[in-house]
Amino acid sequence: SSALEHLKSHHGPVVVKADGLAAGKGVLLCQDSEQGAAAVRECMSERAFGEAGDTVVLEEYLSGPEVSVFAFCDGEHLSPLVAACDYKRLEDGNLGANTGGMGSFAQPDFWSAELAAQVEQTIMKPVLQAMAQRGSPYKGVLYAGLMLTDSGPKVLEFNCRLGDPETQVVLPLLTSDPLDLLLACAEGNLDRVQVRWETKNYVGIVMVSGGYPGRYQTGFEISGLNRNGLDEGGPEDTMVFHAGTKLGAGGLSSPPLTAGGRVLTVVGGGETIELARARAYRRLEQISFDGARWRRDIGSAANQGAAQATG
Repeated sequence: SSALEHLKSHHGPVVVKADGLAAGKGVLLCQDSEQGAAAVRECMSERAFGEAGDTVVLEEYLSGPEVSVFAFCDGEHLSPLVAACDYKRLEDGNLGANTGGMGSFAQPDFWSAELAAQVEQTIMKPVLQAMAQRGSPYKGVLYAGLMLTDSGPKVLEFNCRLGDPETQVVLPLLTSDPLDLLLACAEGNLDRVQVRWETKNYVGIVMVSGGYPGRYQTGFEISGLNRNGLDEGGPEDTMVFHAGTKLGAGGLSSPPLTAGGRVLTVVGGGETIELARARAYRRLEQISFDGARWRRDIGSAANQGAAQATG
C-alpha cells in the first residue's frame, strides 16, 4: 500500500489511524517505521478494525497534554468553550490496551482563560467560519481533540458530538437550560442565549467488564445501585451513568445486569478535582459486579495529564 511505501522513507515515531469509525480504539502509536508498518498491516491485512481500517491515515507524532474541547454552535456563533481530559489506556499509569475511555475529569487546571481564548480564535472559530463559507454551516456540538505542544495547540481530531466518557463530567457543569441552548443552536440565535458553565470540577470513573477491551462475558448482576439511572439520592454530589447495562428479569424491581464492555461511569463533583475524585471513588466502592475492573488513578495529581499523552 502507499502507506507502507511512505513508511520506508520515514524515520522516527509515527501515528497510524484507521480512517473509519473504530469505537475510539483505531489509533496506533508507533515508535518507529517498523512498528508503523506492522500497524498498517494490522489495520489493512488483518482487519483488526473491520471496514474502518480499509483506509489508514499516517499522522505526525506529537507529545504534550491532551484535552477535549467542546462548544455548542449555531452555524455562526459558538458558546464559551469547556474542556475535559480523558484516559484511553486500560491500566493505571496510562498502560495497557487502548479503550473507548476509562475515565475523565473537567475542567483541567491547565485550562486557563488565555488558553481558551487562543483555542477559540485559532481553531474553533476558523473551522465554524470555513464550514459556513462552504455552504454547510455546522449546528450542534463541535468537539476538538487537541494536544498542547511546545509550539501551541495542535488538532488531533474533530467530532460532531459530545464525547464518552467526557459528557458525564461536562454536562453537570452546564447551568443553562439545555433545551433553550439546543433550540438556539437549531434556530441560529445562540448569541441571544447565555451559556453558563460552573467553576467546580467533576471526575468520572468507568467500570468495565473483565476482559474488556477484548472478549468479555455479560449478564452479571450489578449491586449497589439506586433504582434510577442517575443514582440520585446517593452520597453527596455523585451520579452513576449507565452504558453497557440492561434490565434484569424483574424489570425495574430487580438489579440491572451487565450488557457491554463499558458498564457504568461513576461521577463525583467538588470544588477541586481532588475532592471530586474522592467522592467518585467512594461511591464506586459501593458498586460491584463479577469481573468488574476500573482504573485507580483517574484524576490523581500525578496523572492529571491524561493529559500527558502522546499521539
